[in-house]
Amino acid sequence: MDIDIWSDVVCPWCYVGKRRFETPLDRFDHRDQVTVTWRSYQLDPTTRSTPRGVDGDYVARLAAKFGGGVEQAGQMLESMTRTAAAEGLDYHFDIAKPANTFDAHRLLHLAAQRGVQGELKELLFRATFTLGQPIGDHQTLVDLAAAAAAGLDRDEAISVLAGDQYADAVEADEAQARAYGITGVPFFVIDGEVRRLGRATRGSAAGGHDAGLARGAPEGHGRSRRLVRRRLLRDLRCFGIALRWRRCASSAAGRRQ
Repeated sequence: MDIDIWSDVVCPWCYVGKRRFETPLDRFDHRDQVTVTWRSYQLDPTTRSTPRGVDGDYVARLAAKFGGGVEQAGQMLESMTRTAAAEGLDYHFDIAKPANTFDAHRLLHLAAQRGVQGELKELLFRATFTLGQPIGDHQTLVDLAAAAAAGLDRDEAISVLAGDQYADAVEADEAQARAYGITGVPFFVIDGEVRRLGRATRGSAAGGHDAGLARGAPEGHGRSRRLVRRRLLRDLRCFGIALRWRRCASSAAGRRQ
């Protein structure tokens, strides 16, 4: 069973969704039959990255973008921090920095080819929301890619960032997101069919306030494959996910929908 997940590494709900998804998946009896691929999605492709050594005022940026004032923005982030804490995540919006994530997504495609995409994805999320590192900065990206948890070759990461490798892969993911009608993330696709609110819906994207999940397999796939899929979806529901995770809309990054 193939699961494709569109998300951005500066999306706080995406990190929460990742943890909620991985908890039952890691305990799933047929985990070895499930392949997870992280797809590229940018909440705001126009974002300018914060350089090293420069602080980013997350509350002020959120208030300026959506209105409502600094107090309301602070309350939103406090709520998000509590939600993350319930999943064992330690958010520190006071040190989080804005970043253009195109290059981070390019490195994630390299990591996918080397078999460590999930590990690098986790490091990028943690760098953003827990450590306050500027993941739009190339040196930061190289350090994360070469960290023990990911283990990518440092020189290869430097070479990728110095050129345009995997740019076409990132753009292809984003084109597929548009084809699905994705307007917010995280968005999940299982074997090419869209699922929302617990119902399978072929060929359409999840709408409303809920993150999308696609499921199912083309006719002709074996009975065992369908059984594995049903069991995984059941286990996800047992963990209270119900495939209805909140998402960050591209027009409202970081704001609860």
